[in-house]
Amino acid sequence: MNSSVNTTITYEFPLNERIRVFIRLEQLFQQFAHFSAGATAIDKRAALSVLLDIIMIFKRNDLKSEVLKELDRGSKILTNTMNEKNTAVLHELTLMSKKLYAVKGKIGAQVMQSDLFQSIAQRSTIPGGTCSFDLPEYHYWLEQDEDIRLKNLQQWSNPFDDIRIAIDFILNLIRNSNSYSQEVAPAGFFQIALDKDKSYQMLRVAVDKSIHCFAEISGGKHRCSVRFMMPSVDDTRPTQSTDDIPFTLTCCLF
Repeated sequence: MNSSVNTTITYEFPLNERIRVFIRLEQLFQQFAHFSAGATAIDKRAALSVLLDIIMIFKRNDLKSEVLKELDRGSKILTNTMNEKNTAVLHELTLMSKKLYAVKGKIGAQVMQSDLFQSIAQRSTIPGGTCSFDLPEYHYWLEQDEDIRLKNLQQWSNPFDDIRIAIDFILNLIRNSNSYSQEVAPAGFFQIALDKDKSYQMLRVAVDKSIHCFAEISGGKHRCSVRFMMPSVDDTRPTQSTDDIPFTLTCCLF
């Protein structure tokens, strides 16, 4: 919830590893877009640092397979509940699947074919290792015109576009396909048992900004707990609130 008039803070808790990775990538893609749009050399450094994190996640996970599995799962759900709206969404899911099936090889592997990008990746493992005296070619690139830098950033990030779009679409469906309930956490604690016959994907807890607590969610796919913690003061550890905390709970099933 990013609206400027929004009065709540929403905490999300993924209920399986696939959605956990998707949310991490979603955040990284958003950061990459933000820093890429910045005009300073520091912005471009930050964008490339984020892109390296994205590449690391792709190295550790078969994201193409995971996204295709989720697209297929969504298509089956929509096929069983067909209506005009679902037909349009199903069409989008089908197009995304076709694009990903058409991708050959490991996604993002071609990015490392750039000598400059390889050098940046290698030196980035050293704290502060991409200073101008370490990588003069990188320093030269950072001082180029904005159109050149943007062209290169787009070239390096393009291989991830189809998966980024698919992940955004999937997470949007998950977040918006379920109804919410108003709950109260007595003395700052709430527990929920999830139906074992349903594959819940995510929990969302929305708390009014006027309540000086943050939601700490833990658990698994069958049972979760929410503790409302008061932020630390003077570097002490956060403590659980003793107040009854009202909040909005959404159990996302799609």
